[in-house]
Amino acid sequence: MKVSFWGVRGSIPAPGPETNRYGGNTSCVTVRTAADDLIIIDMGTGMRALGGALMPTPFGKGAGSAAILLSHAHWDHIQGFPFFPPIFIPGNKFTLHGPGHSNEMLEGILEGQMNPHFSPMHTIKNLGAQITLMPVPHGHSFEVFGVRVRGLSNPHGSTESLAFRLEENGRSFVYASDVGYPASGPSDEILAHYAGADMLLHDCTYSPEDRAARIERGFSSWQDAAEAAVRAKAKHLVMFHYDQDYTDEIVDAMRDRCRAALDELGGQDIALTPAAEGLTLEV
Repeated sequence: MKVSFWGVRGSIPAPGPETNRYGGNTSCVTVRTAADDLIIIDMGTGMRALGGALMPTPFGKGAGSAAILLSHAHWDHIQGFPFFPPIFIPGNKFTLHGPGHSNEMLEGILEGQMNPHFSPMHTIKNLGAQITLMPVPHGHSFEVFGVRVRGLSNPHGSTESLAFRLEENGRSFVYASDVGYPASGPSDEILAHYAGADMLLHDCTYSPEDRAARIERGFSSWQDAAEAAVRAKAKHLVMFHYDQDYTDEIVDAMRDRCRAALDELGGQDIALTPAAEGLTLEV
């Protein structure tokens, strides 16, 4: 699997000279399977650039097919959807797997942002592509393009966010953004979900100091991510979902502190990468 990053920020886009190196778009990640099939994880503003990159491919001619995994429906994870050109082209097919216990619940979540007060498109039914909605209850497993996927709910402030584990050809990638653990840390069930991951992408919204001051927002610090990676025996930790007010230099400092924490916790063999727009990593 090849993992590419199109948006790595949290809460709100933060473009500008101080965020150029890591990027200012909100959450959007793609996974290319061994057969080059496309899985999109979250639909933040990074999805707009992804759509542009797909237009010269079969998606620009109405012959594209992709799966979308939606962790939750906060604005920074869905705001790119109406600005994703391939969804307007008849013939393209998207299957969207997201939170909810029924198609109606998931459709209602997405229709909310299409309300005429927020969007000129009014409804997802006005889009040209075929969009199939599939709810993902806690613990549900399913298959996408030969990749085994399992979604497990993590605490995220007053709501929850799905953490996805993708497995193909004996390799595993875990996407765990937007999570705020209790003081005891990840549950045993969540640690089993992360266990032995070849790559663990983990929420690193805050420094430990800022997280302590904003605990109710339901995000992690780089310290939380390091501890989760070590406890789960992950092989590669990827930092993700940086606070919109953090400059590139602050993220650099977070990377250095996270590396030191991994080493102190016994995770010297765990690779560490801070996610950045335009970066592609192989699992």
